[in-house]
Amino acid sequence: MNKFFNKYKPHYRDNLLLAAPVVISQLGNTFVQASDSVIVGHFAGTVSLAAVSLVNSIFVIPMIIGLGISYGLTPLIAQHNSRKEYAACGRLLSNSFAINVITGIVLFGCLFFGAIYVLVHLHQTPAVVEQAKPFLQLMGLSILPLMIFSTFKQFTEGLGFTRQAMVISVTGNIVNICLGIIFVKGMFGITPMGVRGVGYSTLIDRCLMAIVMSFYVFRSDKFKTYLKGFTAKSVTFIKSLSILKIGAPIALQYSFELTAFSGAAIIIGTIGEVPQAAHQVAISLASMTYMVSSGVAAAATIRSGNYFGVNDHKTLRVSALSHYHIVILFMCCTALLFGLGNHFLPYIYTTDKRVITIASQLLIIAAFFQLFDGTQVVGLGILRGMGDVNIPTIATFLAYWVVGIPVGYVLGLRMHMGVKGVWYGLVLGLMVSSALMYLRFRYISKKHRVKAGMV
Repeated sequence: MNKFFNKYKPHYRDNLLLAAPVVISQLGNTFVQASDSVIVGHFAGTVSLAAVSLVNSIFVIPMIIGLGISYGLTPLIAQHNSRKEYAACGRLLSNSFAINVITGIVLFGCLFFGAIYVLVHLHQTPAVVEQAKPFLQLMGLSILPLMIFSTFKQFTEGLGFTRQAMVISVTGNIVNICLGIIFVKGMFGITPMGVRGVGYSTLIDRCLMAIVMSFYVFRSDKFKTYLKGFTAKSVTFIKSLSILKIGAPIALQYSFELTAFSGAAIIIGTIGEVPQAAHQVAISLASMTYMVSSGVAAAATIRSGNYFGVNDHKTLRVSALSHYHIVILFMCCTALLFGLGNHFLPYIYTTDKRVITIASQLLIIAAFFQLFDGTQVVGLGILRGMGDVNIPTIATFLAYWVVGIPVGYVLGLRMHMGVKGVWYGLVLGLMVSSALMYLRFRYISKKHRVKAGMV
């Protein structure tokens, strides 16, 4: 046991130091949605909470596509930086910035012109749809500053500077909560805005975060060497394509998973507004733990990219397994938290007894899928650092859309198991994804070690 621990101990320490700020920063996006749900649930009521759930289920799809594309920069930066190719990092940043701005504009157009049409054809409760429309428009406006923030965040994290994005994210969330309460409740002479209030607070928060993160990168001495390559002339089709070759599959990976959860929310919405609100409560809590795992996965991408860039596949494998150990331990703790606190945690979001009763049952199911949720996202992160994104993308699609959602639909609606049946399908999807990612990692790792003569 001591031999095992000593083998991984240096990696536990280094990976946790790298991951901790990323985890807090990654929690930022989820915390915005969670704080919106808490504020609306307490100050605007169950119908408004259901509207937030509906909008988040739709908005998360273009948001995660955009963020996934921006994530394509991180492993490339990590690989080039490990080889001391600093100017190349700046050129990659130029291309990533151009890609992400264009992506943000396109996604905003899709949300503004297309999502509202979709919203009214999902057979949701009319009162919920009415409140959801203005909120969705405001969230759509926020996607461009979010993409700009993510560009510079992924650049700095790829270089190993993770604390600054964390500080900006935490500060931005505090601003979002304060403004959200003021706008929704109607304080300091402001007319109560209801759901629109959290839309305005999120938009303001993301604009400020984009400005501050950009200012930090351009003014800090740490990045002057890298920014020599950051010019408009550096934007080329080949460089942009190298980012998109990784970013586009990552976007698909995230979208397959999150659209599955969004699809589940829409299926649940056809059952009724109370189950839909309960789903929002439970999924918000589960999203918190997922984002912690996602932060660990982001650190795994950086470390794997560093070792892959210098062909140190033996150390890469040990580092990767240490990330698995970290996330398994964490998810076991959160599973206990959900299992033991399932009757109390929903009160964070609402005091509606009907919602709390259903949400408490869903948290028991969430406790079971914690381990699979954590290990599948870490597996994806490790594979990204190694540049392996296409096969995992196909595996993700199979896990969620061939297994998870169809099973959830049959159990939930056809077999009349309701919201719990839909969630059972999600558990099965996560289980399949987790197994496929680990098997893929073992195969790729062994392949590279054999090629390098290490096995």
